[in-house]
Amino acid sequence: MYASLAQPQLKFEKTKQSFGFVKKGELVHLRYAFTNKGNQALIITQAKAECSCTSVVFPKEPIAPQKNGTIEVIFDTAPTYDRQDRIVEVYSNASPIPQKIRFKGVVLKP
Repeated sequence: MYASLAQPQLKFEKTKQSFGFVKKGELVHLRYAFTNKGNQALIITQAKAECSCTSVVFPKEPIAPQKNGTIEVIFDTAPTYDRQDRIVEVYSNASPIPQKIRFKGVVLKP
């Protein structure tokens, strides 16, 4: 195999999730499982959410080829209400950059 063809490949089990209906003020935890389908170590360098109400926890260590990992998204519903549709951009050494994961649901007023 040519060295130029060696690369990591970030493959999510699901890129979209729904959290259904939750009450305003709840923390929503979503997990996005993935596998490195490539033949080089996968390194996630950053994960950015489009609002400050969302935080992302991702593996800091390289993910070996054919191994699994999880990205956790924590959505704070306190500053929001009604329908929510959010995107998190995941930056890594795999193509394409960034990859997007998405979640949606409805935050009910108290």
